[in-house]
Amino acid sequence: MTVHFIGAGPGAPDLLTIRGQKIISECQVCLYAGSLIPKEILAYCPSNATIINTALLDLDEIIEECKNATEMGRDVARLHSGDPSIWSAMGEQIRRLREANIDVSITPGVPSFAAASASLGTELTLPGLVQSVILTRTQGRASAMPDTESLENFAETRATLVIHLSIHNLTYITKTLIPIYGADCPVAIVYRASWPDQQIIKGVLCTIEKKVPKKMERTAIIFIGKCLDSNEFNNSRLYTSDYVRRFRPKAAQGGKEA
Repeated sequence: MTVHFIGAGPGAPDLLTIRGQKIISECQVCLYAGSLIPKEILAYCPSNATIINTALLDLDEIIEECKNATEMGRDVARLHSGDPSIWSAMGEQIRRLREANIDVSITPGVPSFAAASASLGTELTLPGLVQSVILTRTQGRASAMPDTESLENFAETRATLVIHLSIHNLTYITKTLIPIYGADCPVAIVYRASWPDQQIIKGVLCTIEKKVPKKMERTAIIFIGKCLDSNEFNNSRLYTSDYVRRFRPKAAQGGKEA
């Protein structure tokens, strides 16, 4: 028997992968993060499936449910929001399951930052402007930040910053980044990306805090960088007529195929 960790996507039910949907439909037990997984996705579970909201459970209880299911010969669909490779607490669950000799599999999902970026209608890596994206967060109750992973250190790269789980630290973020990125650096905040109540707030570092409602918390992603508001970037070489690549080979002279 196997515990299948499945990235359920950022919220919109149709952003669940085909593979994820298939596995869910075949598992007799489903554990899901109740506050983050839309009920429409649970509709893919078999009609007789046992469905358990893990928001009410601690780690020991989650592992116990997985053990009970495997002892009964049942596969488990373990649903996490977005993609489980980041900030999902999947690692600690897998460690415990492997210690119990229970097989696991991982199915990736559409990450929340990708859905949020799509809603902004922007590319995060623009030639000649920025070619790196840093996914990070700030200090919180659940997990401490390593000393080397400070916001100041990341900011020195001038990369596009995508800051998760940190809307409550917006004052700290703006004060830290203004000396490095500049007070007029573009900022976009996407709340509950791809959900029906999605909200987008745009501004610059020196004013964004005043635009954010106090009730906005948790599921908001903060984007910071020049890519959010600039047409001053280069075209890539990828689609230029003289760019030689495997599927479009051309000789240097005459434009003839090699």
